[in-house]
Amino acid sequence: MNITREQVFVWSRKIRLFHWINVVAILLLIAIGTIILNGKMFGISTDGKVLLKTIHVFVGYVFASNLIFRLIIGFVGKNYERWNKILPFNKGFKADLEEFKQGKKLAYKGHNPAGKLMVLALLSLMTVQMISGLVIAGTDIYYPPFGNYFVESIAIDKDNLAAIKPYSKVNVDEASYQTMREIRKPFITAHVYVFYCLLLLIPLHIIGVIVAERREKTALVSAMFNGYKYLPKDADKDKTKDS
Repeated sequence: MNITREQVFVWSRKIRLFHWINVVAILLLIAIGTIILNGKMFGISTDGKVLLKTIHVFVGYVFASNLIFRLIIGFVGKNYERWNKILPFNKGFKADLEEFKQGKKLAYKGHNPAGKLMVLALLSLMTVQMISGLVIAGTDIYYPPFGNYFVESIAIDKDNLAAIKPYSKVNVDEASYQTMREIRKPFITAHVYVFYCLLLLIPLHIIGVIVAERREKTALVSAMFNGYKYLPKDADKDKTKDS
């Protein structure tokens, strides 16, 4: 059955900008993180490792700033920028999910129910990755926002903090250093496991987008470039879910 469709604006410029900055940042972080994790295999020197971690941290700042921006507009933004439109907590979500699982040919103005679950999973993992990454940056190469605090905590001479460098024991109290390393252990564990979870979920997300594109035929991919989806007109509104 032919369905008459119309162009409907859904994704704001802020959402699209967040999405593509996030894509580039995550791909870079995964690539650099993979090299760091396999540093011994690649024969990377200590100086090379510090350089890679420094680049990783700076890309991480872009990732974190972009994610914080998205978290904020989820509360203060408009329409499909807001959490109640994109997360699986709205009234009637369970019914929508059951309807979706039954395979009914519906078009969704925002995310379909599976998409909302994926968005929740990805945002949750990215938030954990951001927090753990900032702590690791502070305990490993002493970068902000926590680096100065940890440098002071391990310094023998508090008036000579500049002498403390990554992988150097100059002006470092060994006992305090070991305490710092114990503090960072759970953050390292979280960071590594979330890294592997993202390696699993990102391909699933891409597959889900392809399946939804074929099923709903709403120009889902191009909508993340221009903001517009193609949805059934008012005469066919029974086939469209405003969720």
